[in-house]
Amino acid sequence: MDLKNFSRHINSIILIAFISIILWSCQTDRNEVLALGKKTIVPSQTGKDITMLYSDSTILKIKLQAPQMQIFDKGVKEKMTVLPKGVFIIFYNEKGKQESTLKADYGVRYEASKRMEVKYNVEVVSAKGEKLNTEQLVWDEQTKKIKSDKFVKITRASEIIMGNGLIANQDLTQYEIKEITGTIRLEENH
Repeated sequence: MDLKNFSRHINSIILIAFISIILWSCQTDRNEVLALGKKTIVPSQTGKDITMLYSDSTILKIKLQAPQMQIFDKGVKEKMTVLPKGVFIIFYNEKGKQESTLKADYGVRYEASKRMEVKYNVEVVSAKGEKLNTEQLVWDEQTKKIKSDKFVKITRASEIIMGNGLIANQDLTQYEIKEITGTIRLEENH
């Protein structure tokens, strides 16, 4: 083997070794990233059979009840309260009178953005008895609005309105269904 071929052979070995090291280090980084993604985040606080009252200037605004509550504030982007076994909320007006209720099988409240997302068998009932049913709803505490991009059904005394997507105030006195898919007129019983 002459010196020229030997030099090429050594350069090839060095190149293969260098590529192997790079690929190995990339694989190690990838494994570390995957391990971080699987990191278990545990709640900092938990509770059972919770009742929380929210007031403003000594006037009751919200009563929240949940069979289980978990608060996550470490390892998450935003502190959140998870209600994994359902939630029931009563909303009160400025005079302290009940204006609507909300119940769902699951809920998450994001503290900094003052937003709550509820899912699964969501039902909102207004003081007039009008009922909203959907599978997902977002409640913005600051604007006092509720929104959904899912199928919604509103049952009123005289009709049932169905559609996709909704924006409403939290007491359900004003609402807009984005895409109405059907209306059923109900006969009054006399």
